[in-house]
This record gives sequence, structure tokens and C-alpha cells, in this order.
Amino acid sequence: MDFELTDDQRSLADLVRTIVAGRFPLDRTRRAEEARQVVDADDWAALGEAGVFSLTVPEDRGGVGLGLADAAVVFEELGRGLVPGPLVASHLAAGVWAGVVAAGSELPELARSADGLAGSVDGTAVVGAVRRPAVGNGGPLLVEHLASLTALVVVDPDGGLHLIAGDDLAAVADVAVPVDRSLDPLTPLAVVADLPPGDPIPGGEAGGSVAARWTRDHRVLTGALCAGMAAATCGLAVDYAKGRQQFGRPIGSFQAVKHLCADMLVRAETARAAVEAAAVTADQPDVGDPDRAAAGAAMLAAEAALANAKSCIQVHGGMGFTWEVPAHLYLMRARVLATSLGRLDALAETVAARY
Repeated sequence: MDFELTDDQRSLADLVRTIVAGRFPLDRTRRAEEARQVVDADDWAALGEAGVFSLTVPEDRGGVGLGLADAAVVFEELGRGLVPGPLVASHLAAGVWAGVVAAGSELPELARSADGLAGSVDGTAVVGAVRRPAVGNGGPLLVEHLASLTALVVVDPDGGLHLIAGDDLAAVADVAVPVDRSLDPLTPLAVVADLPPGDPIPGGEAGGSVAARWTRDHRVLTGALCAGMAAATCGLAVDYAKGRQQFGRPIGSFQAVKHLCADMLVRAETARAAVEAAAVTADQPDVGDPDRAAAGAAMLAAEAALANAKSCIQVHGGMGFTWEVPAHLYLMRARVLATSLGRLDALAETVAARY
């Protein structure tokens, strides 16, 4: 199977890379480290205007009308640029909104869900997501970017979806306790003792089509972010290995460093291919099992992002452990994204069970 990008996909990737370079240069993004609000409304709206959140929304509902394979290309670039914010949740919320609108004429009582998700399409709303713990596994919840959110999708233990927005979300934010130092300084966290039930999302009941698609696409697009990060840390390591001199030679000429960089490239390319395969399978489910492909891609990409970030730090030597080198930011973001996917061994079990 050929996973080379088409000309249109290359153009799309170049466009997103240009937007990221202009709007999210890392030195500027890092000024918001440890802030309660990292998401800038103007930058978020710029992503929405570029179609980042509406890529898979049909054109007759204001979207771009592309497939998940194209969205994966975009999210790889967002991951490569370490763009902060609930990117995947907002993108998925736009797709859910399109479905709510389609059912709206027959189900007018769902207007609250539609209103809560409407701005996700053009980036005027910031939609986050959190998983509600199972009964008996209680305890405080950690909600990402709570101070920036206009809506929050709650994923129930059984996979069902509910929406918290408006006054209910404001009430949650009022009692939330910000975490002083989050694992990822560009992913602010807030501790919430409990969440209201929220409004059920149409099709979002356990086993429903919307809930199943949310889980599958969340894995693919989070995997795409991780694949982009794996590629970025590989590039950082190679560039440093070419320029850093030791004993009068670039350290990249030493066999140990060569092996580290080679392994990083293999992991990054394997992750990219797995994510692209999963996205294509989601667009064309007749070619394979989309859920199995999504679980496998998420697992491989998360592992690649974590391993490559660690190797990047090692290639940088003593510099890699300082705040001056951004390698640690990729490691911490990779850990956050991997956690959002659940247990990686559970993903492996999903892959194995579906063969």
C-alpha cells in the first residue's frame, strides 16, 4: 500500500505548517507556560478559519468536506509544531455538531447540544473533553484547558457522550481548583470534584454511532499529533547531532548517536504510516477494520512520541536536561496525549481481540 501524500495533501500540509510557523512559533507559545489560559482566542479562530476543525464536516454544513486521511495530515503538522489546546476534541465536536444539525428538524429538543457545539466549526468556541471515571473508581477529575473552554464533552465509562455548556460549565469552572504545575506547562489542568450529568448528545449513547466514531477518530487524530511530534524530535536530534562538535567531529558521526537517530526515524515513519493507514481505513471501512487500525495506530504513535522525545533529550546530552532545549516539552506533551488514550496495553488488547 502506498502512503505517499497526494499533491493536494502536500499543499494542505504546507499551508498548515505556514500557519503554525506564523501563529505558533515555539518561542512565542512558551510565554504562556504555566498560565491558566494558554489558548489565544485569535489564534484559535485563525485555525478555525483555515478549516482545521471543519475538515471532515460536509460542505453543505459549512465544512471543508474532506476525509479523515486529510485531517490526519493536518494534525501531524499541528503535533510537529506543538500547538497547544484541545485540538482533537474541538475537531470531533464540529463533526458531532454537523450530525446534530442534520437531525435538528426532527429532534428540536436537541437545540441545547447544537448551541453548545456550534462555534467549534469556525473556531469561535473551544471544546474540550474529559473521561468520567467508572463507579467505584471515583476521585477528583483533571480537566484540561478548563479556563478556556466554552463547552465540555464528557465521555462516560461505557463510551457514551454528554455535553456540559453554558451556566453548567461556568458553575464547574467556579469551583475548580487550578493545578499549580501541570505535567505539560502548555496544558493547564484544573481539579474538579464532580461533574453534572450534562445533556445527552444525539447518537452519543453507549454503542451509538456518534460515540463509536468519537472513540475511533480520537485515537486516529491523537495518534497523528503524536506522529508529528515523533518526527519533530527526530529532526531536532539530527540537526543538533550535525552541528555539535566533539573531539573535532560532529557527534552525529559517532556510531552510538547514529543508531539513536536511525531508531528515531524508523519509529516516526512507522507511526506516520500506521496513522495514515488507520485514517484511510476509517474513510474506506471496506478495506479493513477501522477500530483495530485506530487502536494500533494510537498505540504505535504514542510509543514513538515518548521514545523519540527521550532519545532527543539523550542526543542533546547535558543540554537536553535544561529548560533551554524544547525537547522536554515534547516529552511532557507526549505523556499527556498518551494518557488521554487510556492504557496503551488496553489498545494492544483491542488490536489482538479483533484479529
